[in-house]
Amino acid sequence: MISFLEIVGTMAFAMSGVLTAMEKKLDPFGVFIIAFVTAVGGGTLRDVLIGRTPVGWMMDLEYVYMIITGFILAVVFRKKFDRLRTSLFLFDTIGLGVYTLTGLRKGIEIGLHPIICIALGTITACFGGVIRDILCNEIPVIFRKEIYATICILGGILFFILKAFQLNDEIIYITTVSVIISIRLMAVKYKWHLPALESDK
Repeated sequence: MISFLEIVGTMAFAMSGVLTAMEKKLDPFGVFIIAFVTAVGGGTLRDVLIGRTPVGWMMDLEYVYMIITGFILAVVFRKKFDRLRTSLFLFDTIGLGVYTLTGLRKGIEIGLHPIICIALGTITACFGGVIRDILCNEIPVIFRKEIYATICILGGILFFILKAFQLNDEIIYITTVSVIISIRLMAVKYKWHLPALESDK
């Protein structure tokens, strides 16, 4: 289950990177680089923070293959994505849910406190997108009014609540990912957002 979800998340974030890069009219190499950093940027930062080196994608080429597959699929079928922004949003949302779960599990595996595990889940899910947006000259979604990192934190809290009830792990994983994706979809549909802080000037 976890392996399947990680494959889905990796491909989803890679395709999100491809669509963003194509919108910026980058060349094929630039598009691939954006896809790559979007897919592994958050996980790389997480692994460095917990001292897990070489980082995950360097030890398991399956991640690289999934990124290449996502890149090819997004490029070949780009005309099928009739609404680029909608497709980008959907892939980004799927990646958000799956990568939050991945980060949570990595923290649990090395015995970290739940609060730190939630932080790792948020970093894993969000920072690939931060790097993507910065390289594409956009203000990262995580720093805008739109609810993004907050959803990962809520998902992490739900994860540990469900774990306290000693439910089956697969039920916890599927529920956590589904809730993160659902809240993200509803937040955009109903325009939920945090208030922007503005200076008095």
